[in-house]
Amino acid sequence: MLSELMLRLVKTIETLGYSGIVLLMAMESSVLPVPSELVMPPAGYLAAKGVMNIWIALLCGTVGSMVGAYANYWVASRVGRWVFVRYGKFVLLSQKSLERTEAFFGRHGEIATFVGRLFPVIRHLISIPAGLARMRLDRFFAYTAAGAGIWCAILLGIGYVIGRAGEGRTQEELGAVFTAYSHRAVLVLLPVVALVVAGYVLFRRREAKGESGS
Repeated sequence: MLSELMLRLVKTIETLGYSGIVLLMAMESSVLPVPSELVMPPAGYLAAKGVMNIWIALLCGTVGSMVGAYANYWVASRVGRWVFVRYGKFVLLSQKSLERTEAFFGRHGEIATFVGRLFPVIRHLISIPAGLARMRLDRFFAYTAAGAGIWCAILLGIGYVIGRAGEGRTQEELGAVFTAYSHRAVLVLLPVVALVVAGYVLFRRREAKGESGS
């Protein structure tokens, strides 16, 4: 089952190419329900097979994420929160998820647009409160690019490892490889998230010391 799904996703990304990665990641980073976990790992798999260039795929994934994030930012800053509340249900966006994301941004401020890219649900909605707050665009793009780049790199890496580990395997054996590495993915994500959070804590402490010293 998993191997069949994986192969279908790989075939889809191969057919769509780099422009497809940009489009799908733009959709994922907006309010449209397209999980990045279904886009970037297949691209990494194709990179392992020599069909795609992993650096171009990373660039495309990051650019797509920034495009989708800016779409949310623009709508929030120009139209307002009400449009997401009223029409969010049509794209599976619940008011609870929106409120959770707004609370996250309220607690952490602008840096949340970076840290939030590594957390489910918050990842593709964090640009909404940023837009409502009229966050400076240079900072918004810098934080979004950094967070999205890390997330895309992790997913690409998982797909790449699966591709290399699955060389010369039958479809059934590939399914076993995919299952095994999918379960281990959390072991890759946890230390990365921990490092980002630790960096964020240090950033906030230095910022607080600077404010108290001035």
